[in-house]
Formats: sequence, structure tokens, C-alpha cells
Amino acid sequence: MKYVFTIFILFPVFSFAQECNVKSIRDPYTHEVKITTGLISLNSGQYSIEATKTQIDFMFTLEGKCFDDASTAAVFFEGTRLKSNFRNSGTMNCNGIFHFMFRNTNPSATALQNLGNKRISSIRFKDNTNKETSVSLTEDQQQKLMNLINCMINESKKLSQ
Repeated sequence: MKYVFTIFILFPVFSFAQECNVKSIRDPYTHEVKITTGLISLNSGQYSIEATKTQIDFMFTLEGKCFDDASTAAVFFEGTRLKSNFRNSGTMNCNGIFHFMFRNTNPSATALQNLGNKRISSIRFKDNTNKETSVSLTEDQQQKLMNLINCMINESKKLSQ
């Protein structure tokens, strides 16, 4: 009876641990292990989060946009006036690919922790012609993105050990 009771008490703890859906892949050139979320659809684009032992890379794709090193993304958090600004850290492209990266350090950068602890209501991208494209997230997308970011933060720490 004690064992059954213990299983019922621990069941909720294990049910939350299953939400971390990341794939582990090996880079064909550097043979370094990476973890990735894969491409996930948003309202008007897609995003992916990849992590190596040295960095965490956020990639967004938006159809028909050109980004260069002066392009920016402003991330707005729900319920606050707080926002985070990121500059494109990827190469100049007209494929609609926007990157911003963080170093995989312990403890994590404050801006990265904010992404994982606060719900993102919208992201505004400025392309190379200073035209803004806004991506608004639904409640489900906000929660899913926040969970994936927290998951990637936790899993990326294991890569550097």
C-alpha cells in the first residue's frame, strides 16, 4: 500500500517532466552534439531553438523579409511594459531568417531568463528597410514557447558538463 501511495504522490512530478520535447542531433561537420526543438509554426512564420555547449540560438523565419546585421526584434512581455531588444546575429539574407543568440553560461543571461519566465505577447521584427512585422502569440503559443525556452535552458546546461 505504501508503494501505491508513493506512486500517486510522485505522478504529477513526472507528468510535467514529459513536456520537454527536444531532439538531440550530432553536427555532421564538428561532430558536436546539439539539441533542437525543430521548426514550430507561429501565426505568420516559424521558429526553432537550438543549443550547443557554447550557445543557445533562436531562429525565426518570416516569408518575404530581408534581414541584415542592423535588423532588430523587439520582444514584448504580457502584462508589463518590459521589452527586450535583439539584433540579428545571422547573416544578411532575403529568406526571412532572423537569429539571436545567447551564450550558454551558468547562470543564464538575464534576458534569456526573462524569455523563459515571462509570457511573450508579441515580437516585432524590423527588416533592412525598417518596415515592422508584428507576430502576436495566442495564449497556447505563449505557454508553449515559455515551456520550450525553459526546457532548452535546462537541457543546454547538461551539454556543457
